[in-house]
Amino acid sequence: MAESSPTSLKPRQTRRNSTSKPPLLSEGLRCCMCLDVFNDPVSTPCGHNFCRICLKQCWDNSQIYSCPYCKETFSKRPELNINTTLREITLIFKEKFSLRSSEVLCDICDERKLKALKSCLTCQASYCETHLEPHQRVLNFKKHKLLDSVENINDYICEKHERPLELFCRDDQTCVCVFCTLEDHKNHNTVPLEEESKEKKTQLMKTQTDIQQMIQKRIKKIQDIKHSAELRKRSREQEKAASDELFGDLIRSIERCQTELLEMMEEKQKAAEKHDEDLIKDLEQEITELKWRDSELKKITQDHLHLIQIDPSSLYRAPDMKNWSEISMKTHVSVETLRRALTQLQETLNEKLTQTELIRMQQYAVDVTLDPDTAHSYLILSEDRKQVRTGDNEQKLPDNPERFNPCSCVLGKEGFTSGRFYFEVQVKDKTEWDLGVVRESINRKGLITGTPQNGFWTVCLRNENEYKACADPDVSLCLKVKPQKVGVFVDYEEGLVCFYDVESRSHIYSFTDQTFTEKLFPYFCPCNNDKGKNSAPLIISPVHYNK
Repeated sequence: MAESSPTSLKPRQTRRNSTSKPPLLSEGLRCCMCLDVFNDPVSTPCGHNFCRICLKQCWDNSQIYSCPYCKETFSKRPELNINTTLREITLIFKEKFSLRSSEVLCDICDERKLKALKSCLTCQASYCETHLEPHQRVLNFKKHKLLDSVENINDYICEKHERPLELFCRDDQTCVCVFCTLEDHKNHNTVPLEEESKEKKTQLMKTQTDIQQMIQKRIKKIQDIKHSAELRKRSREQEKAASDELFGDLIRSIERCQTELLEMMEEKQKAAEKHDEDLIKDLEQEITELKWRDSELKKITQDHLHLIQIDPSSLYRAPDMKNWSEISMKTHVSVETLRRALTQLQETLNEKLTQTELIRMQQYAVDVTLDPDTAHSYLILSEDRKQVRTGDNEQKLPDNPERFNPCSCVLGKEGFTSGRFYFEVQVKDKTEWDLGVVRESINRKGLITGTPQNGFWTVCLRNENEYKACADPDVSLCLKVKPQKVGVFVDYEEGLVCFYDVESRSHIYSFTDQTFTEKLFPYFCPCNNDKGKNSAPLIISPVHYNK
C-alpha cells in the first residue's frame, strides 16, 4: 500500500468547523517555556506550572533548581508530579478547540458522517475506518495513493492530468504528476515529493529551532524584566521603610536636641537670675554699711571735741568695697551660645543621617572573592580568596590578558551589570592601599591612571595618612579618624559609588552622576610591601549590620 506522510503532500489546507480559541483561557493554559498548551503539566512549590518535559530539561541542564518564571530557588530538586486537574482541563481544551477544528468527515457515510481516517488521491475521496477497509484488503485499491485525511483533496491532484501530485520540479519550484514530467517538465530536475519534503522539513526545523531560541531569549528577557521590576519594588519598599525610620530618628533627634537646648537655656537663665540676686544682695549690704558710716560721720562732725581728737586719716578712708564698674550684667543667653548649640544639633543630625544611610546600603551586601587570574605575580591570595597581600618574590604565573602587570592589583571574581551592591574591606595596619570598582575593559598592562575617565572609581591612602579620591584631578580627603574598615557601595543605574568608614560610620567620598555601560568589578590594590611596613593584607570582611 503506497502511503505518504501528511507533511509530504500538504501544499495547502483549509479547515472545516474552525473555532477560534478564547484568548484568556488559551494564555492561561500555555507553558511559558515552550508557549504551547500544557503537555503533562507539573507545578513547582512556588505555584507556577510548566510542561513536565520543559521543566525537566531546564533542571537537567542546571546545577541550581529555580522557578523559570519567578526565579525562586529551591534547596533541593523538587519532585515533579503531574497536576491531574490541570491536565484534564488542557485535554478538554485541546479536544474542543484543536482536534475538532481539523476534523475531516468521511465522504461515503450516508447518515451520520464519521471522522475520516485517510484520504485517497486516486479516488479523490476521504474514508472513515469502516469505508477504508477495501483499500487495505483489495489488491487494486492497495496501489492507491493514501495520506492522512485532508480537507481540500483537489489541491493534491494535477489539474491538467488529474493525477496525484507525487513529484516536485526543482527547476520550476512546483509540484507535478508523472505525466507532467513527460511534457512541460521533461528533462527537468524532479524528485519524489517525500524527498523534497524531507529536505524542506530539515530547513524548516532549523528555522523553527532558531525561532524557538529567539522565543526563549525573549521569554528570558521578559522574566529578567519582571524579576528586575520585582527587585525594584522590593527595593522601594525597603527604602520607604528605611526613609520612615530615618525621618523618625531625625525627628526624635531634633526633639531631643531642642529639649536639651531649652534645658540649657533655662539653666543659664536661672544662673543669671541667681547671679543678679547675689549682686543685689551684695549691693544692699554695701549700701547699709555706707549708710552707717555716713551716720557716724554726721555724729562726729557735730561733736567738736571728738572731731578734734579723732585720727584725720580715718575720716577719709573709703570703705572696703567691690569695684562695680568691672562687673557685667548677665541678662540673657548669648547669641554665640545659641549658635554653638545649633551647630552641635546640625552635626548630630548629619551623623545620624550618615549612620542610617550606611545601614541602608549594608542591606545590599554581596559575597566578593578575589580572581587569581587577574592578580599581579607579586600578590599572594589566601586560600579562601578573601585576603591579598604583596609578597617579596615574584611568582611564575601565565601573563594572560586579564592579569595586571606591572601594577600590583587584583579584581573580584564576580562582576555586576545592574542593581546595587556593597562590600567591606579591612585596611588596618596598612600605610598604602587602593579600593573601589572598575569597568571590565580597563587597561591592565603598563602604567595605569586610575580615573573615572579610564574606568576607575577608587579612593586611596598614601604615606600612611594622606587620603585621596582618585578623580580628575585628585581630591584630598580630610578624615577625622584613620579608617580601619572601608565600605564600598555601588548603585549601577544611578551612577553612584560611595565609600564609608564602617567603624566610625562616617562618609568618606562619593562619585556621583556617573554612567556605567559595562560590567563593574571590585578592585583591590595592597600596594608595595615597603620593606614590611605595608605587609598587612587587604581583607574582604563579612558585613555586620550596624543597627
